Amino acid sequence: MLVVVLGLGSTAAWALDRFVIEHVEISDVAQYEAENSTTTATEPTVTTSTEPVLTATSYTSDDASVSISTVVTGSGADTVTYYVADVELTDATALRSAFAQNSFGENIIDLTSSIAAEHDAIFAINGDYYGFRDTGIVIRNGVAYRDEPARDGLAFSLDGSVEVYDETTTSADELIADGVWNTLSFGPAIVEDGDVVAGIENVEIDTNFGNHSIQGDQPRTAVGVIDDNHLVFVVVDGRDPGYSAGVTLPELAEIMQSLGATTAYNLDGGGSSTMYFNGSVINQPSNGGERETSDILYVGAAS
Repeated sequence: MLVVVLGLGSTAAWALDRFVIEHVEISDVAQYEAENSTTTATEPTVTTSTEPVLTATSYTSDDASVSISTVVTGSGADTVTYYVADVELTDATALRSAFAQNSFGENIIDLTSSIAAEHDAIFAINGDYYGFRDTGIVIRNGVAYRDEPARDGLAFSLDGSVEVYDETTTSADELIADGVWNTLSFGPAIVEDGDVVAGIENVEIDTNFGNHSIQGDQPRTAVGVIDDNHLVFVVVDGRDPGYSAGVTLPELAEIMQSLGATTAYNLDGGGSSTMYFNGSVINQPSNGGERETSDILYVGAAS
């Protein structure tokens, strides 16, 4: 293997190591979380029904309710198709994160649907593709995995609140002490205090080799906050004229506003944008099929 890498030249070898070769830091995430979690999840509120109810487009259990809808706007080459999941939780810990291959590190990837199935998810979306970079604060399911502040992140707390925050002003330990359950590190924030954030059309994410911008009409994934324990997730399909052209970040922000989100945050998009419900991918990823990613957010099916 060493001979092959050297033969590629220093630039190609660097790119292979940076973007392709797996760098496993934690090989058993389930065990790591069990050993390091300081969070005791509260018991879910017991309702009159103890059996989960699943229909073609909705799911209700004691932990969460998920309602799925499809929206088509425009016509011809300007048609846009997107999928909306309205999610209400009785316990903030019902929204969980999972890593590809049950491992944490760089370039460890799997299909959103595969990760979801492994965790008995009823609903899932692709996450922030933390494994593409080595920066950002990564807290998942109440456990810290990375503490390298770099950008504006999104913090989900045990009290059901969700806030955009500046990673560079805090630490993973401080966030956990303050009751943070999950963080995402991608962005940008696209809606704050109910208003579209100015200048988001000029933002660049991961301005390094091979990933220079997120401008223009693109497939998108976003999470919005309607109220404590009430979230809305959107996946916009794109790059398929006549079916869905995709949207710009300001257009994505306007979609989130229209759904009642007072805060909204952009996640990894493009070929990664995937929404999964009841055993199937319900959108049409732009690569002609799912693109592997490093992590998901999900709601588990009640047993």
